[in-house]
This record gives sequence, C-alpha cells and structure tokens, in this order.
Amino acid sequence: MLKRFVIVIFCLLIFFKTNATHIVGGEIYYDYLGNNQYRITLKVYRDCYNGIPPLDNPAHIDIFDKFGNIVKALNVPLMSLVSVPPSINNSCIQAPNTVCVEEGTYQFVETLPPLNGGYYIVYQRCCRNNTILNLVVPGSIGATYWEHIPGPEVAQPNSSPRFKNFPPIFICNGLNINFDHSATDPDGDILLYSLCSAFNGLDACCPVLNGTAYTPSTGNYCNSPPPSCPSDYPPPPYTNVPYISPYSGTYPMASNPAISIHPNTGLLTGNPTLNGQWVVSVCVSEYRNGQLIGVHQREFQFNVVTCTVTVVSAIQDQTQKCNGLTVQFLNQSIGSTTFFWDFGDPTTLADTSHLSNPSYTYPDTGMYQVTLIANPNKPCSDTSKKTFYVYPKFNPTFSPPPAQCLTNNSFSFNVGGTYSSYTTFQWNFSSNATPSVSTMSAPTNVQYDTSGYFPVTVTITQQPCDTILSGNVEVIPPPEISATPISATTCVNNAIQLQLTTSHLKNPVYQWYFSNGSVSKDSIPTVSFNTAGVYSYSVFIQSNGVCTATFNINAVNSITVYPNPVADFVFSPTITTIFDPDILFTDNSQSGNYESFSPSILQWKWTLEDGTILNDVKQFIHTYANYGEYYVSLEVTNTYGCKDKVRKKITILPEYRFWVPNAFTPNNDGLNDVFLPIVYGVENYVLEIYDRWGEKIFHTDNVKQGWDGYYKGVLCKEDVYVWKINFKNVISRRQEEHLGHVTLIR
Repeated sequence: MLKRFVIVIFCLLIFFKTNATHIVGGEIYYDYLGNNQYRITLKVYRDCYNGIPPLDNPAHIDIFDKFGNIVKALNVPLMSLVSVPPSINNSCIQAPNTVCVEEGTYQFVETLPPLNGGYYIVYQRCCRNNTILNLVVPGSIGATYWEHIPGPEVAQPNSSPRFKNFPPIFICNGLNINFDHSATDPDGDILLYSLCSAFNGLDACCPVLNGTAYTPSTGNYCNSPPPSCPSDYPPPPYTNVPYISPYSGTYPMASNPAISIHPNTGLLTGNPTLNGQWVVSVCVSEYRNGQLIGVHQREFQFNVVTCTVTVVSAIQDQTQKCNGLTVQFLNQSIGSTTFFWDFGDPTTLADTSHLSNPSYTYPDTGMYQVTLIANPNKPCSDTSKKTFYVYPKFNPTFSPPPAQCLTNNSFSFNVGGTYSSYTTFQWNFSSNATPSVSTMSAPTNVQYDTSGYFPVTVTITQQPCDTILSGNVEVIPPPEISATPISATTCVNNAIQLQLTTSHLKNPVYQWYFSNGSVSKDSIPTVSFNTAGVYSYSVFIQSNGVCTATFNINAVNSITVYPNPVADFVFSPTITTIFDPDILFTDNSQSGNYESFSPSILQWKWTLEDGTILNDVKQFIHTYANYGEYYVSLEVTNTYGCKDKVRKKITILPEYRFWVPNAFTPNNDGLNDVFLPIVYGVENYVLEIYDRWGEKIFHTDNVKQGWDGYYKGVLCKEDVYVWKINFKNVISRRQEEHLGHVTLIR
C-alpha cells in the first residue's frame, strides 16, 4: 500500500511540474476608513512550483463607474508574497507535497467620493493550468477578480466581507470535506453563502495589459494574435468561464455527495471522486436591513489527490524582527486540529497556549526558542521548534516636504513613524543639494541650485533591522509672466469684455483701471463708456503659485468709443381710418457726429408690426390691411457699426359699412357669379344660406368668402333663398343679426 502511494505521489509531482505554472485564484475586498477613503486589498494565488510566471509587480487595477467609464487606473506594487498552507480535513492526513501555491497581496488606499451606482474595482490576468478538468481549453482561459462598492443610494458607507481562512490547496479523493469557508463582515451585515460561476478574463493572445500579442510555442491558444494588446481592462459585466458538461459553477467538481456550501455557516462539504484540478468559486452575499448590497467572490483551484496519513508541525517564519515585545505566531501545521505552544520564556511557566495562532508578550528583548506540538498526546503528533527575535518596534515613515520656489529655497526633512532612540540615519539629497548628504535625524536648510524633481533617500537602521525610504522633492522655477496688451473698439453705452493673452500664470489676481474711472478685479472685465472718445487702461497682474511674480500693462489710447446715431422718423397722416390706410414714413435720424468722429448712416431697418420688414429705405408708403394700433420701429446703423432704435405708435381707426345684393347669376361668365355681402368694420362675422324648406346649405365666417350657388357639389336650382348674417359692429360694439332674401338666377 505504501509503495502504491509513493508511485501516485511521484506521478503527481511530474504532472504538476510540467503544467502548474499559472494563476489559480484570487479575490478583491475593501475596508472603509472614513473621509471617503477605502483600503482595497487584492489577493492573487498562483501555482509557484516552478516559479513561472511570477505575479504582476505592479498589478494594474482599473476602477470603473456604473457607466463603464474608467475613474482611476492604478499600478499597485506587490506588498507581500506568502505560501498558502494546505488545509486538510483529517488531523492525521497529509496530502503529497506536489503543489506550491503562493498568495500575493496588493493593497492601496484610494479616495472615492460617494457616487450614484458606486464603483467597480477590476483586475484581470491569464492564464490557467491547461490540466483543469472542468473548463473548456483551460490553458487559454483567463480570470477576472472584481468587487463592487455600492453607491449611497444602496449603502454608504460599507466595508465588504472577507473570508476567514486560506482556501484549501489539497482535498483528498474519497474523504469527506469539512472546510470552514465562512467570512466576516466589518459592518456586521448578514452573510449568505453559495457556489457560483468563475469569471473569464484576459486570453492567451494578451495574457497581460500593454504586452505584445503572441502565439504560444505549444497549443492552439492564440491562433489569431491582435496587432496590440489593450492598456486597460474592459468594463463590467464579465462573462463566465466555459464549463465542460456536466460541471458548472454550482457543481464544479466530481463528487458524491456533490460538493456544497451551507448558506448560513459557510461550511463546505462533499466527497471528491476524481483526482485532478478544478476551478471552484464561492460567493458570499451581503444583506443589510433585508436588502442585498453586495456579493463578494473568491475563486480558487482545488487539487484532488490521493492522500497519505501523517501530521506535520510547522511555524511560519518570522517576517519582522523589530515589531515590539508582542509576537503574533502563525501556525502552518498540516493535518492537526489541536496544538500546544511553548513560547520559551525562561521567566515563567505560564508561557503556553492551545490556540491555533496565538500571540505572546515577552518581558524583554532577546532571542527565544518557540516549540509547537501538533496533535499533542495523539499517535499522529509532530513537534517543531523555531527561534524568534524580539526587538523594539521599527516602523519609520518618510514624506517629502512640499514644493518650494527656487528663489531662497530651504528644505527641512524628518522621519516619522516608530523607531528607537539608537536608530541611525543616512540621507542622500542628490548632487544638486547643499548639503548633498546628512546623518542627522531631521536635517534642515537643504538648498537646491536648480529647479526640477530630485530623489531623496534615507537609510534607517535600528539593529538588526533597517529600511530605505524615498521620495521626490520639487523645486519650482520662478514664473515668467507675460501678457499681450489689447486694443478694442465699441459704441457709447455698449458693454465690451477685455481679455489679455497671458502665459505662465498660477492663481492670478487682476486689478484693472480705466480712464473713465471704472475699476475691476475680474480676469476678463466688462466695461462701458457713456461718451464717445478715446480711452486708456492699465492692469496689474500677480501670479500666486508656489512662486509669486507681478506684471503691469499701461495701454494708452487703446479703447476707441464711437458715437451712436439717433434714430427718428415722422409719418403722415398721424391718425386715419381703414378707408384711408396709406401711411407715408420718412426717416429723420441723425448719424451721431461728435468731435473728431463724422459718421453717416449706412443701414435702416423698419419693422411695421403687421409682418412687414423693410431694409435700407429712407421714405416709403405703407398700406395697412386692418384697423388697429401698430408700433413701428426703426433701427439705424452708422459708419462705425453703432446702432440706435426708435418706436412709435400708428393708429388706424375702424369704419362700418354693410350692403347685401338681392340676386346673383352663378353661370361662370365672370359677372355677379357669387353672392357676397359687402361688410366693413365688423367682428365675429357669420353668413348662412337656407333653402325654402329651412335646410342650411352654406356657412362661412370669412367676410371675403361668398356663396357660389352650389350645395354638396351640385348647382342649386333657380329659386329664392334666405340669408342670415350675424356680426359685432366695431363702431357701436353691439351684436347684430340681419335676415333677407337672394334670388339665384341660372
């Protein structure tokens, strides 16, 4: 039996070394820090057995709004890279050590003001292992890890859920899974769990952004490479990975009973039945006050293997020796559910713990040997020891000082954060600085001899720990302000705007002075003049950036103000009736002579209010078709383009006339063919015609329309017909009705 296990392990080792070189999972979650700031964490898991390819460093992350617009495109450096410990569901079982999985962590803080629809945080990569069993052509399939920050209309603020435990690297064929896949939520929201589909991402032609499209040397993963690869990810939504039937997001692997997750506890259960690699995705839905506000997803590659029975005790290596007297221990044991820790403190017997990942506070600095027993007092137990170093906290920070102007620049530097009194410093300010180096903790009066960006580094040493911090200092050149004086022309009382052509201004302040006594602080002032003539102005400009400077312009006789014409006209008669509606209009305008200006009128525009407009005439007769009051306006323009306008009232009085013929001959000879009463000075006019039996055969409300003798397209017979006319007399203002007879003669 043991020999059989060894053969299986050796075969798996060859299998994974050949193929396990790709992305195997990931997730994104976020924490709200206040003041619209979010700490965003991306975790990417990769198969590190052969170390190819490495994780992106930096990783490109796009932030979209709900319309798919890129709000921010970020390049985030890799913060940490740790090995993922295998999670085994039996205390005395260890899976073969044939796969290495690393967890890369990227973390950054970003200011994201409240936005309707929220934000989408996206990272994509390619490719997956080509030996995955539940996907179609897995070697050409990429992955998308994304998270949605809800807008204020859903939930504001919010921090997303995050899973408590590493995902399981190995699960054993034929053994029940009992893995705690639950999550925590910083806001205390209700969490529900489900298996869900993974998302596709970049493909084999362009496995990373801004890369060169290529065809792999083996496999048909990129038969038609594009001319270039994109520089940003596409916006959501994203497509699911293509599953091979019968597998899906909810049935991701061969198992009996089927793999499932408890919706309330997050306990992942099932019994795998087929060795291999499987893409599994777990979603946790976040509810607040009964409303779904987000879905967090983690995707991972499960490796189903034949396991051997054993237990391994393992303590994670110390990553920070200078972290104070309290040490957090991380347990990397395999196959154990119970533990015993001895922290090696010689001053007490109470330096023990049965927790999985305990912490301990030492009484003093020094070196301590820590012991961990996995599965104590059981047949399948294991013991490991590791030396830990305890030194004062060391977490220095450095922020470069604000930019200064080159003139009389003097910079001061200091290191913040946490460090001890015996820490040493080595500053380098670049060769353009005096002094160029320093060993002081907070050097001052560092001066630069030219403008530009200069790298500053400080090496900080607190034995046995050290770090190098860096930043850039900006030295700004003095501004060179320039402005071009302008000339302008206008007319009396016509407001104009003056805009200078300027350059090299930062936060400028303006002060304008005009020779007519006007002043303005606007960058583009508006000014008018009530007298024709030639005027001057001066302007004072101050640039108020990091470097300040002033500039003056004195523009003498640069604004010419032309005189306006005086529009006027006369008309005759001043009052008339509709029976004599012909009015004679005569221009009487003045061109606007003033001192040295001698303009003449070039254009006339008459608006007669009855729809008539006349241009460029000085005298004319106009006939009004209807009585009433009309406001006639005349606009004149002189040689300089200056205008004036006058408006006067014309009165056309009404007259009343009413006459009705007693016969007509509709024989189309052009003589007396239509029965048409003659009516003037009426309103609300209605004419109706009736036959001798009282049937109405004609109706009109148009005083200019008569009866042609026809009814329904047929000429009426020769006979006597009754007419009735109603109207309002505009002179008496009374409503009148008239009746009579008309004879139709054929």
